[in-house]
Amino acid sequence: MLLKFGEWQIRSWRREDKESLVTYANNLSGSINLRDSFPYPYSSEDAKGWINLASRQDPETNSAIADSKEAIGGIGLRLGNDVFRRSAELGYWLGEPHWGKGIATAAVQALTEFAFLNFDLARIEAAVYDWNPASARALVKAGYVCEGRLRKSITKNCKTIDRLLYAKVLE
Repeated sequence: MLLKFGEWQIRSWRREDKESLVTYANNLSGSINLRDSFPYPYSSEDAKGWINLASRQDPETNSAIADSKEAIGGIGLRLGNDVFRRSAELGYWLGEPHWGKGIATAAVQALTEFAFLNFDLARIEAAVYDWNPASARALVKAGYVCEGRLRKSITKNCKTIDRLLYAKVLE
């Protein structure tokens, strides 16, 4: 996969991304906004395993967000099945030095457009932890609408908090 947007791109994970993946993923400030399946601390073995897994996907649904030099984050879709077969869940993260530059918004817009064109989707949704308003702003700027607050629906780092559900539907 290769989607270019501005000076960045969404592209397939590569073996040579291992070092930058560890550098950016091994960050407590970022990992608190992700599921527990995203490990912290993040090791070289974690990176190697992730790159191997992502590179074997068919269809490819997890990709790197990269600048011209290195991978700086990740973005992906979890395609639904059964009655949810026309829905997908979007997830993304960026290395902290790249926050606040509009990269997440642009990446979400690019992947959303690609997903609606290449998968039989009617809906893409993304959930944001209540303590992460920057991610919520990125989704809104990318055209997603807040559909609701799921009260006390997640527990992260021993705190049970609300999750905000955003979605974009194919019109």
